[in-house]
Order: sequence, then structure tokens, then C-alpha cells
Amino acid sequence: MNERSHIEINLDHYDYNIHELKRFLLKDKAFMQIVKADAYGHGAVEIAAEAEKLGASMLGVANSEEGKVLRLHGIQIPVLILSPSLPEEIPEIFEYNLVPIVCSESFAGILNTMAVEKKRRIPVHINIDTGMERSGVRYDHALNFISSISKLKGLTIDGIFTHYVASESDPDFSSYQLDRFKKILKSMHISPDWIHIANSSALVTIPDNISNLARIGLLSYGIYSHESLCGKIDLRPVMTFKSRISYISSARKGESVGYNRTYFAPRDILYAIVPVGYADGYDYLLSNKGKVLINGKVCPVIGKVSMDMTAVDVTGLDSVNTGDEVILFGDENPEIRIETLCRSFGGSAYEMLCQTGRRAKRFYMRGSDIVKAVPLSRREFVSSDYDSKELSRVIESAIREKTGNMDVARMIFTNVLERLFREDSRPLFHRHHFYHRLTFSKPQDPVLAKDYYRIDTELSFRKQLIRDYFIIACASNEEMLERYFRREDVEYRWLLDGSLTLDEQSFFIKSVRINDLELNHTSQVVNHCLEVLCHHESLKNWTGEQVQFTINTRTYYPRSSHQLTVFVTGMTKGAEICVDYDGLIPHMDIVPFFPGGQPEIQHSNGLIKISTPEDAWLLPGSGVVFAF
Repeated sequence: MNERSHIEINLDHYDYNIHELKRFLLKDKAFMQIVKADAYGHGAVEIAAEAEKLGASMLGVANSEEGKVLRLHGIQIPVLILSPSLPEEIPEIFEYNLVPIVCSESFAGILNTMAVEKKRRIPVHINIDTGMERSGVRYDHALNFISSISKLKGLTIDGIFTHYVASESDPDFSSYQLDRFKKILKSMHISPDWIHIANSSALVTIPDNISNLARIGLLSYGIYSHESLCGKIDLRPVMTFKSRISYISSARKGESVGYNRTYFAPRDILYAIVPVGYADGYDYLLSNKGKVLINGKVCPVIGKVSMDMTAVDVTGLDSVNTGDEVILFGDENPEIRIETLCRSFGGSAYEMLCQTGRRAKRFYMRGSDIVKAVPLSRREFVSSDYDSKELSRVIESAIREKTGNMDVARMIFTNVLERLFREDSRPLFHRHHFYHRLTFSKPQDPVLAKDYYRIDTELSFRKQLIRDYFIIACASNEEMLERYFRREDVEYRWLLDGSLTLDEQSFFIKSVRINDLELNHTSQVVNHCLEVLCHHESLKNWTGEQVQFTINTRTYYPRSSHQLTVFVTGMTKGAEICVDYDGLIPHMDIVPFFPGGQPEIQHSNGLIKISTPEDAWLLPGSGVVFAF
């Protein structure tokens, strides 16, 4: 990992934490994985997918945009929006099958009206405020509100929930909230599928027999929300924030280090610069308080944490060098657990997790293996950040946003873009100055002359030579020939009429050249296709260079077909296609299909020439039909 800093997300640790938390789930009780705020900085898509594998019944997000992202990445299980939604978010709630909470009659009314218009019935969860005093319908109004919502034709009350204020630290008030919630559940006249009150801390500390769903958040990421939990459940940090030493220097006794001279060396010291600061999410309040791990030893932060750099005292290390790994937090060492660091300045582990790694790549780990790498969370799109599979997903999503239709986007992606990139690792080589001439004549054999035209073809173009051989393919049906469109070592393909024998008499290679070098060529029938291998030992000297391909063939075409189609099978820049039928065919029509603009057509004296400007691009599938 050649990064200035990076984040490691240990999926094995996440799995371990979920299994630990499941020990506290009563029989028939399910769990919702909270993935809002990008799963507290851990990556919502990746954690959601892992949670789904581990049996999560639902996912929790903060808004419709977060839910949309999960859907666009193929996450299918129910997604609950935990914060009150705005009316402007309702279209996305419908489009991406999200479950909103309702705690106001005005929002419920708008949602219901749209559901009825669309002939839909939208599941909702009702949020009851039993003491949080943040969002939710007030406890003393809850029964009337539930009754009112239950009468709306477009809504289904799928869940009822409330939220503990301090489940990890205030058992008395938590008991008070639980008692209030029980009274509401006992008095209401509906039976929703889901009842939930417990976050992950409450799951461990406040068992209840009224809910059937627990909202698992911070503890699943291996962070203790309170010291009292340490002896009750064993958790492993999922996120580790790492960097490397970029510079080593020294300060004499009495000299200051960093901005505003907040640290003075008590003795001669050696210090290292870590290229991470508050712009990376390493909190400014860790100035003179934070600790990091270098070569297995804890080193204190000295001076102010600046925007891009943090100084640490490395005097006590036996050996230290630029490039050495620095663990900023996440190790099992209790001194650099994120809870410990946040307590040192009265901060919040939630906040630090969410803000961490703004300039760091995420690497998802199984053991010591990287199973996925996720690019920086920058606003600008940089394609090189993505691997081929993820880039394809991004492109398809972008087309969907542009067209507003998933089916159209899928069609464009499948039928246009996948033709360009048939394999994930395939480089895209294009042809220059594509020239294809077909000359019709009468066969010398009188038997053939009765039913066929002889066609002599000349094909030439410039292209980078990929290897020291290439294939010319001929098949007698489209299905067989289609296989050769998927092969990058095939430079010419011909569809032979099924009435002809598939051999060198029916499809004859007159000449094959690279530049001025005449190539050797040998033919064989493979799986009902004629393959012509073109090769020469000297070609290895030109691989990687732009060369001129020239291919001359002779074949036969049935008179009864009445049309011949020439396709451009790869990305091509500048083309000329000619058909010479003078004295043999009375008349010939032309139907070009060139996406992006029509070519110039010249038609006279039994000769048709179709051409595009030298700098004009032709997409695969472009071509022309000659009808006679």
C-alpha cells in the first residue's frame, strides 16, 4: 500500500463483532445494521453487503440519498431512513423502495397522497419520542397519531420505535423510557412487523421482551460507547488509520515544535513528521494529547496538529526511519484505541470515525489479503481511482441519471460500451484509415457463375500490433462468427454462405501483409469455423508499434442474397468503403448506419465510395448495407 495514509477495514473483525452482539439477541429477535454517515466512516456499501451476508434484516440510513447509494450498488434488503424526510425526498423514496419514518401528519399526508396516486402502499415506521426530545411524535400524542396514520390508504405501519437517550450510562432514565414505550405498545390497536428500541449498547445492557429488532451501530464497528461495556462484550476495532513517517528531525532542550509554540522540548529529542493532520480527520484537539504506534511502541503527539502534518516524539525508539508505518488509531493497544484518544480531549468516537480519512484510500481486508480498495472520498470524479468492475458500475449509473431510465441505461451500456470493453483487462486499440474495397466479378467456373458472384476484397488499416500473429476467421453462420467478435487476436471476419463448403476454395487468402512484409498463413477448421493463422517471426520486432495491415481475399457470394453488409467491428478513426460492381449488377442501393453522422457517398459508373473524414470516429456496429 504505497499511500501517504490509508484506512484498513478489517471485515473479519466486523464479522466477529456481529457474532458477539448476536449472543445478546433473544430468540426470534433480528438486527438492523446502521450504515448512516457512510457506516460511520467504514463504507456503507461494503458494510451493508457484509451485514446482509450475516443475516441483517434491515439497514439504517440518515436520508434518501444514502439509501439511493445502497440501491445503486445492488443492496436489496429493506432500508429505513432514520431521520425525518423532507417532501422533496419522497420521489427517491418511491424510486428506490426506501422506508421512511413518520412523526408529523403533514409529511404523512403528502406521502400518502403520492402513494395513492401511484397506486402504491408504502411501508413506514413511526418514531415515538419517549424522552430524547429530538425527533418523533411526542409520547402523550402517540396513540392518536398511530390511529390517524393507520387510516391512510397509501401507508402501511411496518414498524414502531423509539430511541434511548443514554442506554450505556443512565439505567434509570432508560428504564423510564422503556416503561413509556411498553404502555404505548400495550394500548395501540395495530400489530406492526417491527418493534425496536435498542441500539447496540442497549442490546447489551437493557434486555427487553417487547421488541423484535435491535439497531446495531457503534459496537458493531468495535468501539465501546462507554467504559462499563468493556467487561460485558469483547469487541475488535474494525477501522485502523495508518500513515508513514515522511520526515525525521530533532529539537534541543527548550526549543518549540509546531504552530504557536505550544510544546517545548524538555530535553534533546528526536521527532518524526506524520503527513496527516486535521484535514485528514485526525482531530485538532489531539494536539499535545494524542498518541500513535510506531514499530510497536507508543509515541506521543507533540505540538499542534496542523492541517497536513503531525509531529510525534520518537526519542525512545530503538530504530526509526522515514517510511516506517504509523498507526494513528485502531490497534488493539488500549492507548491508541479511538475511545481512549477521544477521552483525552473530551471528544466523540462517533465524530472522529466519521471525519477520518478524508484523503485516505480504504482497503477492505480478510486476514492479510486486500479484498477491495475504495478511492478517496473526493468530490471530483477521477476514473483511475476505480477498478474496471466498479468503473463500469459508475458509468452505467451515470447513464441512468442522464437518461432517467434504467432500461435505457442498461441497453446503452450493454450494446455500446460493452462492445468496446469485452474484457475487464482488455486495452482498447483502434484502427486508423480503415479502407475496405469489394470488387464483384463473374466466377470462371460456369457452375458457380450461375448462382454466385466472385468477390475480391482488399482491407487495409493502421493499428498497434498487439502480438506476433493474428487470425482471419470465416464461418457459415452468424452464431459461429459471433465468437470471433469476442477475440482480440482476430483482425478480419467473413460470413460465408451456408451453401458453400467451408474450405480454402470458398474463402481464399490471396495476400496478408504487415507494412511491406508478406506473412505466412495456414488454415484449419476449428469448431465449424475456418481459422487462418497469419504469422511471421519478424513480427515480434514490431509488437507495440503502429503498423499497416493489408489483407486480400477471394470468396463467393450468392446472387439470391440481394444484399451484402460491411460492419466496422472496432473503434475506427476515418474510413472508406468501396464497392465495384461495374458491368455485372444493374443497380445497387446503399443504406449506411453510422451513429454520430452520415458519411459522404459517391455513386457513379458502377462504383460506390462511402467515406468519413480522417478524424471522424466510428463506433463498433457501424457499417453499410449494399442492396442489389
